[in-house]
Amino acid sequence: MRLDFFDLQLFLNIVDTGSLTQGAKRSSISLQAASERIKKLEQQFSTNLFTRHATGVRLTVAGQVFTEQAQLLMQQTKQLQQIMLPFSTGLTSEMTLWCNSSAQSEYLPILLPQYLIENPHIQIDLKEAESSDIIQALEKGSAKLGLISSFFPTHQLQTLEFSEDPLVLICPIAHELNHQTKIKLIESLNYPFVGLMPYHSLQQSIETQAQTLGCIIQYRLRLPNFAAIAQVVANGVGIAIMPKRAAKHLNEIYAFHQIELVGNWANRKLLLAAQNFDALPIAYQHFAHFLISQKSMLSRSS
Repeated sequence: MRLDFFDLQLFLNIVDTGSLTQGAKRSSISLQAASERIKKLEQQFSTNLFTRHATGVRLTVAGQVFTEQAQLLMQQTKQLQQIMLPFSTGLTSEMTLWCNSSAQSEYLPILLPQYLIENPHIQIDLKEAESSDIIQALEKGSAKLGLISSFFPTHQLQTLEFSEDPLVLICPIAHELNHQTKIKLIESLNYPFVGLMPYHSLQQSIETQAQTLGCIIQYRLRLPNFAAIAQVVANGVGIAIMPKRAAKHLNEIYAFHQIELVGNWANRKLLLAAQNFDALPIAYQHFAHFLISQKSMLSRSS
């Protein structure tokens, strides 16, 4: 079954004017052409849509049902045209993805080029923030989509697993821990640390874990990013904790030893979070689906 939207609009024009003649005039076609189109519609559905009278036409019961559905289809057509207008005119659709530092530096640079090339009308604004701040923004509605650490509770949000993001301990090549392949946090707390700035959510989660063990981490230096920390650790200043993926990349530049951290708290994940994925705008839903679909690729590249 094929429906011609011109025929639907013609039908609605006839209903609106109550006249086949006036409906044809409003549709800018001849009376004969309009009559033939309506006849084909009635043949298609094997029922009369109008009863003809000297003063005009009236809807049958079938015609009333057809009117409701035709109006709905025409409204949906107009909505579709409005939604697709930015693409047909070359305008961009903008999205904002909130993300923590690990997601921004280690994962998104791998994925976003492919998505942007496949979707040339999409513009993505990455907003780096701490996971705790992203969660608050999502709950308040000031953010629509975010990548966060699984360390933080998200009771009011929906989450999907995006990627494994475990933590490792790094130490200088000549450090006395350099023979270790696995270590518990408690076994490292007697050594001086190099850490991130206090406001960093990763740093907060590490210190929270140390406090549950009844310990306080001693810092020799705090720095703003993982690259600076890796350089300082490689120079022998202290030990540090960072995401495994970041350590892997930085180990190609700086010489240090990596040790697997044991414990559920260290085997964290990156989660894609939203208030309600199904209620997101279509562009955000499409982007979220793309991100989750890349999970296996990220696992192979880690």
